[in-house]
Amino acid sequence: MAAFAVSTKSPPLKARLILEDGSVFEGISFGYPASRAGEVVFNTGMVGYPEALTDPSYFGQILVLTYPLIGNYGVPANRQQNGILQHFESRRIQVQGLIVASDSEEFSHWNSYRSLSRWLQAQKVPALSGVDTRTLTRKLREKGTMLGKIEFANQPIAFYDPDQENLVRKVSIRRVRTYGEGRFRIVLLDCGCKENILRNLLAHDVQVIRVPWDYDLRQLEFDGLVISNGPGNPKMCRKAILQIRQVMARNRPMLGICLGHQLMALAAGANTFKLKYGHRGQNQPVQEKGNHRCFITSQNHGFAVDIHTLPDDWDTWFINLNDGTNEGMRHRERPFLSVQFHPEASPGPVDTRFIFDAFMEMVQEEHSHR
Repeated sequence: MAAFAVSTKSPPLKARLILEDGSVFEGISFGYPASRAGEVVFNTGMVGYPEALTDPSYFGQILVLTYPLIGNYGVPANRQQNGILQHFESRRIQVQGLIVASDSEEFSHWNSYRSLSRWLQAQKVPALSGVDTRTLTRKLREKGTMLGKIEFANQPIAFYDPDQENLVRKVSIRRVRTYGEGRFRIVLLDCGCKENILRNLLAHDVQVIRVPWDYDLRQLEFDGLVISNGPGNPKMCRKAILQIRQVMARNRPMLGICLGHQLMALAAGANTFKLKYGHRGQNQPVQEKGNHRCFITSQNHGFAVDIHTLPDDWDTWFINLNDGTNEGMRHRERPFLSVQFHPEASPGPVDTRFIFDAFMEMVQEEHSHR
């Protein structure tokens, strides 16, 4: 009589993504089995999930990846060089949860160390596969980003709105750190800084002093200030805005990136507003104002600077070709620049790194006059 093998494999664990409008999307858990809530947003990038998941700008959000196959090249090891991570944008996964159409447990890449699912489980981040991300993304585009929650059976959880609190204080460093030994001293105001901003700054002749988001910059003497990216509503960062305003009064060269761009605008007297569904991906086209030069940029933000509220002494530098929103500004007379996109990212791969060069030219010129 033939013997029949009995499978010992556990059945897949199911969970649901529930949106605030009552929509429900069922999926299979491939991360940590814990309920989490946040704002549901989507990213259109085809690659870069290790960088996206560790980007502090996603703190408080449930990330939907529109590319249908995720995990096929695994996750790299957590290596460092001179105190800077080589392959991640921060030291941990920042998202509240991850939603994909299909997760590949099998992976292949020369730099891969472990699977995406094992990484998520180790970091205690929930994730669902088998979700109709096309329908979900269309809903978010039509209705706008929504609050949502990944909910497991017997683990009910309430909705959570990350815009109602200061997320920057949760992702900024706690103490001052110094990198490099270059000629020029650059202060990096850490509002949730991506590691690649550090890498790009240190490619110049600089020493970088990385400080917490609310640090009193009057304690430091420096040649230039960089305000980093970060999560959440910029208007929650009142202390950072006041510090930036003080540095403007000192006329020190200044570069703002993403959230840093929004904080600079608020410090200058402009206004910001929340976008319907944000700009998140590696394919956002921006045009430099005054010519027809276009750049394909990497972006991750849910708020924007109101182009109509810029003071008269500021010019729009870049605009988004999809929706006409502000993507950069510069002062007409003083050494202040900012961009909404990420010049340190690599969609080009180096098309917009001239932003750092322009900032360093201002630093050198102002330094020579002192």
